Amino acid sequence: MPSMDNKVCVVTGGASGIGRASALKLATSGAKAVVVADIDEEGAKKTVELIEAAGGTASVKTTDLEAPEQIGALMKYTADTYGSLDTLVNNAGVHEMYWTDETSVDKLPLEIFEKVYRINLRSVFLTTQAAAPYLRSSTNDPVIVNAASTGAFTGYPAAGAYGSTKAAIMQFTRVAAVDLSPHIRVNAFAPGTVDTAMVDRMLEGAGNREDLEKTMTATHLVPRMGKPEDIANLVCFLASSEASWITGATYLIDGGSLAWRGSN
Repeated sequence: MPSMDNKVCVVTGGASGIGRASALKLATSGAKAVVVADIDEEGAKKTVELIEAAGGTASVKTTDLEAPEQIGALMKYTADTYGSLDTLVNNAGVHEMYWTDETSVDKLPLEIFEKVYRINLRSVFLTTQAAAPYLRSSTNDPVIVNAASTGAFTGYPAAGAYGSTKAAIMQFTRVAAVDLSPHIRVNAFAPGTVDTAMVDRMLEGAGNREDLEKTMTATHLVPRMGKPEDIANLVCFLASSEASWITGATYLIDGGSLAWRGSN
């Protein structure tokens, strides 16, 4: 099992889903501490409770990722509280359907498109900039792990903002790996359909939830939705020293969906 070797970690979007599972996995794999950063304070507190119940150390830093000053405060809080910042997991992300049913590219309101970009892409730029000085000071294999998506590789309907931000994350990861080398590693993970609140919201809005769920998983060679814990295992590996020769890479974790694009 990958060991986090007493690293201090920040996980954005840690109040639920993949972020919560990743924070818990890092904390129970030897991290010194995990700071759960999310605008959802109650959800973040629940994540911390789960970590502490499992014997780990964690705290909440309520953070609006659209606010640069709050992002800077997040990194300072982490270093001041725990003595360093060694791992940044940029997990936070949103889909346009959070705010509108008009999600096709010809109907999507500009303000929603821009909001998705601010949270999914601009925030990763801001967190990377804010964390970089602390990560450069780290002597414990400093690393950034970003959240991409299978939506970066293929065109999903009514996901123009979401998919394009995730494609941009892949390229940003490559460039950041170059710019921050040799001291800081930067990688990304690209999940397929995972059983999270985001996917659940999509299913709830469907005319027939069961049919849509079957459609969403029909391309999976492993015939089920992913679990947040599946993704957390990869995040922990990429954040650990076991991945010390990996940088600038994006790892697909999609149940084999993009391997064939057929339908079961």
